[in-house]
Amino acid sequence: MTTRSQAGSGTPGSVESAVGADEVPAAVRALGSLPGIDYADLFTLATEAEATPEQWARAAFGDVPSIGERLIWRGLLGLRLSRGRSPDTVAGWRIDGRGADWVRLRAASWFLTCNLVVRTSDGRVSLATFLHYDRRIGRLVWPWMSPVHRRLAPGLLREADAKIRAS
Repeated sequence: MTTRSQAGSGTPGSVESAVGADEVPAAVRALGSLPGIDYADLFTLATEAEATPEQWARAAFGDVPSIGERLIWRGLLGLRLSRGRSPDTVAGWRIDGRGADWVRLRAASWFLTCNLVVRTSDGRVSLATFLHYDRRIGRLVWPWMSPVHRRLAPGLLREADAKIRAS
């Protein structure tokens, strides 16, 4: 599936999205650490708020996973997440890499490995999701869950924006 949509491109609060590895720019795909990409999406929020990529990630996901995140990430996807607060994790996801304008989070289960990449540049913050199916069941589970993920991601960025503006 490849999809690209824009809503008020460049207007603060507007979110652009791209679904499918071919739709996510190569420069963003290169920030992933997976051996192959079986699923990719990118959501970009136009914003006037300024923060580091890690601050954006913590504003979006928190230091520890919420009850809903634990239900989805641990319960449905079986992701092995760290417990408790740590400077090396965001919401239980291990910080797997970083640069001046990006941070990469990594988590895995017995059937898939995931990266979340938060990137900032030029009045925008982006959240990219990359999945690699380590076992065939990943191809069965994620397509069922991905529409929910794509519905939640824009709101997640907007809520992070509000948190950063308030701080």
